[in-house]
Amino acid sequence: MNELVVMKDRQAVTSSLQVAEVFEKQHKHVMEAIQNKIDSAENSAQYDSMFFKGSYKDRSGKSNPMYYMNRDGFSFIAFGFTGREADVFKLKYIEAFNAMEERLKLPTSPRELARLALQANEETNQRLDSVEGDVKNLKENQVIANPEYGALGGRVSQRVSEVAHSYGKITQHQRGELFKDINGGVKKIAGVSARSMLRKKDYQMVMDFINDWEPSTATKTIIRQTSLRFDKEPA
Repeated sequence: MNELVVMKDRQAVTSSLQVAEVFEKQHKHVMEAIQNKIDSAENSAQYDSMFFKGSYKDRSGKSNPMYYMNRDGFSFIAFGFTGREADVFKLKYIEAFNAMEERLKLPTSPRELARLALQANEETNQRLDSVEGDVKNLKENQVIANPEYGALGGRVSQRVSEVAHSYGKITQHQRGELFKDINGGVKKIAGVSARSMLRKKDYQMVMDFINDWEPSTATKTIIRQTSLRFDKEPA
């Protein structure tokens, strides 16, 4: 069996000759059905977009008339064909029309192809940008690894010792107040609830904060008051 549907004048069509062969009808009867449709229409022009004349040569080489028809024209003619086998062929025709019309949607001109290529390239770049952004975000939001976390903890202890030295001799309680102050500041600027949750992207910012850290006025007051009580206690 030849192709059920072909492309002609940039639309999907079949022919009266093909319909006659598929549905096992005499071609002259299919032609009569088409002509009757056209003749019975109040305005035959409404069928101009569905049917248009063509010709074919028979075995003797004689040229004979035929009709080409699009999906709508085929629907009009095939509507009168009944029976299980006819329904099977109707479905095959519908599939063939769908396939050909999908092919017709594809661009053919160089300009259309270039536009689609640019569009596809832009969409690919956008997806890559999105993936790269996700990867970058994932990396930046990873928690600080053990070596960096250890270095940060060591610098906290060192900075507390530097500040504590300026007070002279301090108690373990006073030192604890200093640790509480600096750790509270670290968590606040990094937006975390625990120092172990610090993110890689915040590491340098936190280290800069630790280097510049000075205890708050409230912490200084607590240390001074504790020192006064400690001095007043009998030896």
